[in-house]
Amino acid sequence: MKKCVPAALLLALMAGVVSAGEKEDAAKMVNDAAAAVAKDKAATVAEIGNPKGRFVKGELYVFAYDLTGTMAAHPINAKLVGKNLIDVPDADGKLFRKEIIAGVTASGAATVEYKYKNPQSGAVEQKVTYCKKAADLAVCAGYYK
Repeated sequence: MKKCVPAALLLALMAGVVSAGEKEDAAKMVNDAAAAVAKDKAATVAEIGNPKGRFVKGELYVFAYDLTGTMAAHPINAKLVGKNLIDVPDADGKLFRKEIIAGVTASGAATVEYKYKNPQSGAVEQKVTYCKKAADLAVCAGYYK
């Protein structure tokens, strides 16, 4: 009987590489979107909300809150736009949006971990989200662990 340990190890290493790539992609997407907001906020908010737009890459996508926690743009779930979500917890009761808003308000950026439904798998998974303040928005993108 052959052992599959090397294959399992290879898969684990590949998963780590994907996460590192997604981490870099999420940060780049946030920086690109924040720069675009600085140039034309209205057009960028519209583009962030476009499910086929340049700020969507597989399960990675940019979304934005205003600084009160109201969803300004979301390309995957347009029903959230216009809703204040500051007091809506994740699956574990964590008020992650409060952390996002507090972080970008205090230092201009935040990295927050929470549980959220992965649009590709449909499962609630651990998500790491990077956010950056751009004008009066928290521009964010995250990857699933």
